Amino acid sequence: MTALRSTVRLQFHRDFTFDDAAALVDYFAALGISHVYASPITTAQPGSTHGYDTVDYSRVNEELGGEAALIRLVERLRTHGMGLIADFVPNHMGAGNAHNAWWLDILTWGRHSEFARHFDVDWHSPDPALRGKVLAPFLGGAYGDELQAGHIRLAWSAQRGQFVVEYGPHRFPICPTDYVAMFRQGELSVLAPLVEAFQDLTTQPEDRSRAVAAQRTFRTFAAVPRHTSALDSVIAAYAAPEALHRLLERQHFRLASWRTAADEVNWRRFFDISSLIGMRVERPDVFEAMHGLVLRLYGDGIIDGLRIDHVDGLAEPREYCQRLRQRMDALQGQRPAALRDMPPVLVVEKILAHDEPMRDDWQVDGTTGYDFMNQVGMLMHDASGAAPLDAWWASLQAASTATLEEQTLRAKRQVLAENLAAEVDRCARALHRIARDDITTRDSTFASIKRVLIEYVVHFPVYRIYPENGLRSVEDNRFFDRAREAARAALRTADHALLERLDSWLGGAPMPGADPGSASAPGYPTPAGSHRRAALIVFSQLTSPTAAKSIEDTLCYRYGRLLSRNEVGANPAQLAMSVADFHTTLQQRARDFPRAWLTTATHDHKRGEDTRARLAVLSEIPERWASVVAAWSKLNAQHKADGGHGASVAIGPEATVESMLYEALVGAWPPELSPGDAPGIQAFADRMAGWLEKALREAKLRTDWFAPNVDYETACQRFLQAILSSDRPNPFVQELAQFVDAIAPAGAINSLTQTLMRVCGPGVADLYQGTELWDFSLVDPDNRRPVDFAKRRALLAALSDASPAARVAQWRDGSVKLALIQRALALRAHRPGLFVGGDYIPLEIQGPMAAHAIAFGRIDPASGDVAVAVATLLPGAILGAASTPLVNAADWGETSIAVPEALQRATVDIASDRQLKPAPMRLLKDLLATCPVALLTNPIS
Repeated sequence: MTALRSTVRLQFHRDFTFDDAAALVDYFAALGISHVYASPITTAQPGSTHGYDTVDYSRVNEELGGEAALIRLVERLRTHGMGLIADFVPNHMGAGNAHNAWWLDILTWGRHSEFARHFDVDWHSPDPALRGKVLAPFLGGAYGDELQAGHIRLAWSAQRGQFVVEYGPHRFPICPTDYVAMFRQGELSVLAPLVEAFQDLTTQPEDRSRAVAAQRTFRTFAAVPRHTSALDSVIAAYAAPEALHRLLERQHFRLASWRTAADEVNWRRFFDISSLIGMRVERPDVFEAMHGLVLRLYGDGIIDGLRIDHVDGLAEPREYCQRLRQRMDALQGQRPAALRDMPPVLVVEKILAHDEPMRDDWQVDGTTGYDFMNQVGMLMHDASGAAPLDAWWASLQAASTATLEEQTLRAKRQVLAENLAAEVDRCARALHRIARDDITTRDSTFASIKRVLIEYVVHFPVYRIYPENGLRSVEDNRFFDRAREAARAALRTADHALLERLDSWLGGAPMPGADPGSASAPGYPTPAGSHRRAALIVFSQLTSPTAAKSIEDTLCYRYGRLLSRNEVGANPAQLAMSVADFHTTLQQRARDFPRAWLTTATHDHKRGEDTRARLAVLSEIPERWASVVAAWSKLNAQHKADGGHGASVAIGPEATVESMLYEALVGAWPPELSPGDAPGIQAFADRMAGWLEKALREAKLRTDWFAPNVDYETACQRFLQAILSSDRPNPFVQELAQFVDAIAPAGAINSLTQTLMRVCGPGVADLYQGTELWDFSLVDPDNRRPVDFAKRRALLAALSDASPAARVAQWRDGSVKLALIQRALALRAHRPGLFVGGDYIPLEIQGPMAAHAIAFGRIDPASGDVAVAVATLLPGAILGAASTPLVNAADWGETSIAVPEALQRATVDIASDRQLKPAPMRLLKDLLATCPVALLTNPIS
């Protein structure tokens, strides 16, 4: 069995199944992939295109082919020495609809359900209307309106043996304790057997077996045709809205408009998505119930490891990962003999701040690679472009003088107020309970605690902290202290004492004079320890979605200095990274997490890897870009005039939105698209329309998902269609295509550099489906479109082992990127120890063009094999008007790389098939004469 060295992420759904993937295994093997990395394989909501809305952890999704098809895929993989890694979602399940049995059970029985503690529900809501109930915010309109309109209706289900309330695709079971009263509203003489079956039924767990038996009786009764009219008579008794309302008021759920969720939801959601309910996987029984299938599949040798989704949503990420590692390790002896020497793969989806290290005590292999995507992205940008781009962007913001930091704080405050208000209240209540536990703090009001809490959250510099045994670590304090001091500056002096209290309650050292077991001084016998732990958990589960929603899903759609830096896991304020700092991060990766993943494209990215690479060129030409945007805005001003609606009034996108639209057009323009291709332009416009709607609503400025501003959105969409129209001679489309043509070669060089860094860096090279060719996608669903694997298979076969250098002239078809990936992954397969576990050695570049290249060496300590990776940097400034992504060899001058003796055995360049002699120095004009990257290794026998 092959050790993990490279992965391909595949998005499974009913239109791309396990059998579809099995038919592609030979292609992936030829490409050099060692493991398929699958989107979630557990049963999701029917029709799910992503699999993250799990409804049943115990079964492989039948829409993907079920377990039988999964095994067929794995058998096919094993014939090529390959494996399978599965994405797993421990944080949340799909709620709503009618397919999650656990969810339906808590709707039926409330806190008496056997699954009541599986979900992260606050059963003790301060709202009397929700006490002991679950908010069900799935109505499209106000509850009263939907009820009066007859959209909410009672029905009976013969299959389930129960009464349910139906609303669209949603089903809300009526508690069986109400059935006897309901039967008495119908034909009682016919319904007598059901009255007897359900008589005196209670919500207590000891009555659950009786309830199951009663439901069997209901099913048997309903199967008799002449009984259906009697059941229908019950339904008729609740046809009036008033009668149905009275019945609903007695249930363990409260139906409500979807708009109420942000303010009133009493269960933890995934971010602000009310169709995903948080799980309490920290409970051992819940852990076992959720992981039984995937652990069995691991023990049986079907899967080889797990990628853990959104680990920061969990109550205790460290403890969860440690438990999962221990369980997988314990199963190692049960796996097929050929697999027992391969350690389980365990990586986590974790967003790291630029100065935040991955914790080393989680017993994971590392992250899924968002940190690397950010680092290599910064490497491609020109730091000198920051100031002129800042000035240009400021000039577009009209009267606004807010700094990026101020804009970030505004976004966080808005998200907390409008999207996560219920979560803020929940955390404030947890802290308020601590205050009430102690006689010295009992006068701290809920309002004051909430006010201080908000300042902590909006100033929090990372996703979350990871306390242990109720106390923050030194690393936690590094970030918490920054938040506290920033909050202090924002709060009035009267709140400063409470600020310190929250510091103590949220995992800090006890206040002076406090009993170690109490919340504050003086000591007082209370349950403060458990309350502190609860507060720490909900605080961490609040800072995480706040960061994600305010930065990735708000600020990144407002701030347009350079969209290539507005990415998941990135900080838009940070434009570039020096070569020295990049080397340092990769050295740390090689030392601390040699099996972490290296990725540059994911199912969640905002822009495709090659879209970002092309846009990075703009950092080298900021003044030119500013003038281009100004010229395009003037050219297209005519499309902002009101057309036939009275006086000519300027409508459409404002300057900031317009500039971001132009940047998105430049980044996503397909390399094969001609300005004269009317159908192609329209298809491109349709893709951009989807992006524009999402961008406008995520920005939450003049429109949003809650209350779309139809007039504004229509005007912006009309503008987009007008500037890309093929109904008339369109100079803008011509200029857009010409500008893209001018920067595309430099963008292609950036792409190849990025690819080389990914496939040669320390760790596991990850490939997102289809990105072996150019990836000019935008945010989902654009980045999840079907992949033309037939085209890729044919192109790979046509390469006939051609080197990347041989494909540079045909760069527009993406074959040069494909060839580089295939060659580099082949080297990984032949010499895996070089890249996963090998040493990383930064190489010094000297000479007049030293700023335009990067080089590093890899050494396998066990075998002595070596490799040297060399790539072009910041090509926009040195490429000139070249139409091919290749710097003129002579332009490199005497720029050279110093090669340590240990690396001088690297004499075969697999990027160009050149044979070199050992030398202590390499000239870039030789190495990069035929290809913008080079990958040298010692001769392969």
